[in-house]
Amino acid sequence: MTERLTGIESLNVYGGVACVPVAELFAGRGLDAGRFGNLMMARRAVALPFEDPVTNAVNAAAPLLERLGEEERDSVEFLITATESGVDYSKSVASYVHEHLGLGRHCRLLEVKQACYSATAALRLAASYVASGVSPGARALVIATDVALADERAEYAEPATGSGAVAMLVGDDPRVLVLDPGAFGLYSFETLDTARPSPAYDIADVDRSLLAYLECLRESFADYRARVEDVDLMTTFDLLALHTPFAGMVKAGHRKLLREFTAAAPAEIEADFERRVGPSLAYPGEVGNLFSGSLYLALASALDTVRPAAPLRVALFSYGSGCSSEFFSGVADQRSAQEVAAMDIAGRLSARAELTFAEYLEVLPESMRCLVPERDRKVDVAAYEHLLDRCADRRPMLALRAVEDHHRRYEWI
Repeated sequence: MTERLTGIESLNVYGGVACVPVAELFAGRGLDAGRFGNLMMARRAVALPFEDPVTNAVNAAAPLLERLGEEERDSVEFLITATESGVDYSKSVASYVHEHLGLGRHCRLLEVKQACYSATAALRLAASYVASGVSPGARALVIATDVALADERAEYAEPATGSGAVAMLVGDDPRVLVLDPGAFGLYSFETLDTARPSPAYDIADVDRSLLAYLECLRESFADYRARVEDVDLMTTFDLLALHTPFAGMVKAGHRKLLREFTAAAPAEIEADFERRVGPSLAYPGEVGNLFSGSLYLALASALDTVRPAAPLRVALFSYGSGCSSEFFSGVADQRSAQEVAAMDIAGRLSARAELTFAEYLEVLPESMRCLVPERDRKVDVAAYEHLLDRCADRRPMLALRAVEDHHRRYEWI
């Protein structure tokens, strides 16, 4: 019996409609400019007060669904949102997303949480459902969606923290990435490296987080190598896409892997980083840490930068604080380049309204309220029209307009 191929059919990134230069954030907050280079970032996404996890998710997924015919849309019978930015302890973000994407009612809805690992858990669940064949032709829609809760209290994490979403259509015609069946490595344990103890505040133990990330990368790859025959870190994989809180952490992880599992000299390690990892860092350098979407933002960046003309194998590392991790792989090819290019992710990112530091400070307090439970709230979308008018490519987008008796209300603008 032929093994059923599954994986990512299409992928899109939503990096918001506004951004701020990271250098301006450093200067405005009085941060040490000597640490700026470690981020390898130009801009970071800024959520405007009418953006939240629901709007991010819908605005990422809508362009994927617009390309489908009616029958293909009806084949989406599993919607999974992956987020650490939930708006309710019971009601899932997925229910709002399902409504505003106009998906059919014969659909499973689910929200998953395990910090930044959750999108990979959702992808695995979706791919397993498709591969099971219990519903031939079925597709799943996985959306990693989060918002930043970083202000001056976050110190150096503030310039690195982004907002937005990555949407992935999962099916049995995986044009973006064919998942390697049975090729994965796992590693998880309990730690409090980062957390979100309230809907208005993130905490982070930077040193503990770095150590946990590095340990999980090393041990999950070791587990992958134990499960998959004839794996060579230098030759098995053509590209590496890693969870990217900021590029400096990715570089440290890559260096540690090659030091422990290869005999590469320092100059070889540096060259390998530029060749196999560097392409994955372009979009994170324009958006910032997308939490659950971070790995798949890096994947989109790698595919859009390299534009593979022949099949190549991609290694992926997913890490979520708390913590859980997975090292896995898949194959991309010319169709992958075409699918990702069709979304014009780079164009959409470059079309965002660029804010000054003063404008960033002006919108930040209202943006930080987006997850706080309130019985009633009005959001004056028109107050930010002057910023939207600066978008070079303004398209219809979903926006939060009110909370009425705890029910979130949205509209297309």
